[in-house]
Amino acid sequence: MTRVLYGGKEETSEAWKRALLALRPGLDLVMPAENVPPESIDIILYEPSGPVKDMTVYRNIAAIQSLWAGVEALLDNDTLPKGPPLLRMVEDGLTEGMTDYITGHVLRAHLGVVRQQADQAREIWGSFNPPLSRDRHVGVIGLGALGQDAAKMLAKLRFRVSGWSRTQKDIADVRCLCGTDGFDRIIRENEIIVLLAPLTPETENLIDEKALNKMPHGVHIINAARGGLIDEDALLGALNSGRVATATLDVMRTEPLPDGHTLWKHPGVTITPHIASVTRPESAAKTVIEQIKRFETGKPFLHKVCREKGY
Repeated sequence: MTRVLYGGKEETSEAWKRALLALRPGLDLVMPAENVPPESIDIILYEPSGPVKDMTVYRNIAAIQSLWAGVEALLDNDTLPKGPPLLRMVEDGLTEGMTDYITGHVLRAHLGVVRQQADQAREIWGSFNPPLSRDRHVGVIGLGALGQDAAKMLAKLRFRVSGWSRTQKDIADVRCLCGTDGFDRIIRENEIIVLLAPLTPETENLIDEKALNKMPHGVHIINAARGGLIDEDALLGALNSGRVATATLDVMRTEPLPDGHTLWKHPGVTITPHIASVTRPESAAKTVIEQIKRFETGKPFLHKVCREKGY
């Protein structure tokens, strides 16, 4: 029988246990406090903030299933074995939660909510009228599972949506761009920019001073991916100059954002505490059980991470 080690946070352990056993009552699920031989573990459910730190003792594992969508912290673990595949968490709840967040904040930027709130605070009866969504250009940088779903939903809301990815994609009602030229076009031609790209050596500081200077004056930026995608000093400079009208940041380089950080009180910045989308055990358990079934039947695992690319 497949033995699975839960290596997630203690506060969600019972929720994961209930969800997994509801789908597979006989699952041999090992919790961290249980004393079992580490060489008997077949699959590790991994979370960087969980109790599993040293993986060298798990010599017979067939796979490491991340409980997060991002895998940067997993790849940073120096004890990570080279042989077993690393699996990203892809599941409907995670995707839907991210799309809810993105569409909500794109609409907020589109409708000028920050500007209207500032007018209200000063008791100004403003006259700002947003364009129709069909006349608003929105660019989604990163077209993985999360980016594709968000782009499709924005297109359904009649926005003129462009998407950029490392390799060419084909998505109905979305203009898909790729490569250096494509990136240059997406930052020049869109009034709202959504960041959903993975953090890799190639995307570190993707949005730097040079990129910001190419964007339309008054652009809105929404980052729900990784803080390292943005040069924060360059962003603050662009906010202060007015080139960037607003920035919605769910992720920062340092989390939690330190006390007294300039971003906290900047009038053009909205901070959310890394809650754009979270893994929900009740829906994500289906992905875990499917991976276990594939291991047991000799089928290839889903959502494998390419270690060289970093995602």
